[in-house]
Amino acid sequence: MAFSLRALRSGHIARPVHYCRNYRQTRNACAYFQSIGATWWYTINIMRSILLATFVSAIVGFLFFLSGYTAIASRINELQTQITEKSGEIQSIEEDIARYQKELAALGSQKQTLEGEIRRLDLSRKKLSADISITERQISKTADTIEKIEIEIASANDGIAQSKSVLADTIQRINEIESRSLVEVVLATDTIADAWATIDGLQQFQQGINANMRTLVAFKEDLQKKKAEREAERGNLVAYKSKLGDQRYIIDQNRREQNNLLAETENKESNFAAQLALKQKLKEQFESEILSLESELRIAIDPTALPPKGAGVLRWPLASVFITQHFGNTEFAQNGGYNGKGHNGIDFRASIGTEVYAAARGKVVGTGNTDLIPQCYSYGKWVLVEHYNGLSTLYAHLSLIKVEAGQELATGDIVGYSGKTGYSTGPHLHFGVYATQGVRVQKFDNSKNCKNAIIPIAPLNAYLDPESYL
Repeated sequence: MAFSLRALRSGHIARPVHYCRNYRQTRNACAYFQSIGATWWYTINIMRSILLATFVSAIVGFLFFLSGYTAIASRINELQTQITEKSGEIQSIEEDIARYQKELAALGSQKQTLEGEIRRLDLSRKKLSADISITERQISKTADTIEKIEIEIASANDGIAQSKSVLADTIQRINEIESRSLVEVVLATDTIADAWATIDGLQQFQQGINANMRTLVAFKEDLQKKKAEREAERGNLVAYKSKLGDQRYIIDQNRREQNNLLAETENKESNFAAQLALKQKLKEQFESEILSLESELRIAIDPTALPPKGAGVLRWPLASVFITQHFGNTEFAQNGGYNGKGHNGIDFRASIGTEVYAAARGKVVGTGNTDLIPQCYSYGKWVLVEHYNGLSTLYAHLSLIKVEAGQELATGDIVGYSGKTGYSTGPHLHFGVYATQGVRVQKFDNSKNCKNAIIPIAPLNAYLDPESYL
């Protein structure tokens, strides 16, 4: 083996067949090295074929992936264009809604007339139609978003599967080579430099595939987040479809209200004015009955069971807040409103069909509709929610109730939609806050005009100023 060591020290080595000629070894020795040379020359050819086959496999896989990706990218771009277009349409419709809201607010400050009421109903219907148009586009936009995310997830999975296939094939071939000794590989090349270059090239190729694999896995992990986004969008889609059904119900309700108004008044201002006066009288009678009952109630309220006053104890029940009537002895109350006894809640300006939200986590303890009793002008459709902080909240004059007694609510869940049910001079939300210890839902048996009406009842000391907690 001395000749081999000298050759290695010289920095280059010939194929084993040349050793026999240069060093004149015996026939057996020559045969031995010729055997090694033939075997490991074959080995290095295998290595080269591995590199070539793996490279070709990777290129073919890449071209296949690229051809598929081109079609996928085209669909993704198409979906993104549709999403952008729908966003623009939604923004344009929202501008129309803002204009309708402004006109409705102006009407609300005017004296009630039949002409004004018909105008309000017309504007409300236009606004509701615009709401429906937005919801329809939100449904379509969300469906496009879900499809886009699903395509991206599928594309990433295909890419990762292709990379795994190439990598597995490469590892299998590399394992065949790694079963040979380093000396055997060296002897199969013309020089040591060639041997190291071959081994380094193989290792670098493997490292490159591993790096690519890590990149694709990281991309897949990122797309796992998109799966969560997809589930959120699916939840949004269900909510939008439910909202669309609600809006269609409310707009049909709006049409019925206008038809009933025209039938009852015979389209005469004088009849409308007489109707308003009757409603006002019956409403005041009922408020007087309620005040008499609640004044007699004696329920001690433990102040330590109430949360400290401060902003944020309750969230606002509307997305856009404009208070039209505050709590207590307001100027309106001093001028005869609420029988001069003060307002038991606050009123928010809210056009028909505006979403109303739970002010805090809690449980629905009651719902009702005083309009089911003829000539009973009170809260109309209402919801009472008991919270877990010692407070309860009332939402009244709703056009549609979306909850039921016993239902658990999270902060911000939809309770219903604002409206003009019960006694109301215009669409708004009446929001009341009670000390839970004092409020009860009960049937009012002794009322003259609202006999058997089911409503929240509380002693006067259980009524709290909502603005102390909002």
